Amino acid sequence: MLGPKVRFKKSKLPSKKNLKGKYVILEPLKINKHSRDLFNNFLKDKRNLIWKYLPYGPFKTYVSFKKWLKSFCLNKDPFFYAVYSYKLKQYCGMASYLRITPEHGTIEVGHINYSTILQNTVEGTEVMYLMMKNAFDALGNRRYEWKCNNLNNASKSAAKRLGFRFEGIFRQMFVFKGRNRDSAWFSIVDKEWKKLKKGYINFLKSSNFDKKNKQLKKLKLS
Repeated sequence: MLGPKVRFKKSKLPSKKNLKGKYVILEPLKINKHSRDLFNNFLKDKRNLIWKYLPYGPFKTYVSFKKWLKSFCLNKDPFFYAVYSYKLKQYCGMASYLRITPEHGTIEVGHINYSTILQNTVEGTEVMYLMMKNAFDALGNRRYEWKCNNLNNASKSAAKRLGFRFEGIFRQMFVFKGRNRDSAWFSIVDKEWKKLKKGYINFLKSSNFDKKNKQLKKLKLS
């Protein structure tokens, strides 16, 4: 027995276009434009918790941070964005596409690093919506992936909140910073996206937030 036939050619690669929303704009990373804001905002996490499950960082100096950006973040895969908040008027986070496989129509979101001022905000949710929307609607992918350290409960909870379905654990997948990492895998496929999209649109409506930008109703995707 074989799987159903699929009319599919190829998905597109991410382009240098900005992804614009109501609350944020995602700009393909430009070191001279984005690095200073990002470094300063990442420094606000005095306990360095944002770097705990990432395979790099923390960076103690602007020079070392900028050097890392140049060596790792200017490739086509991973393809990095800097997050600009209209409200805060500064760049306050990063995220990327990776494991980009056009022949199969799969793409992963990862290297997500939100400074403390972006965490638990409508801006942070919109970042994920814009990247998801672009992956399916503009690039034409069939599958959108999320993986994280299986010990990272916050990331696993975020994936579920954002509509990803848990698929399983790849044991001993990586060694990062001298420690074993088992990876938890999640995904969204194209047939699920239409329903999820409606939930995001309803959540992100201006009428769902008060004058202090606090949500009135939670993100409802099921």
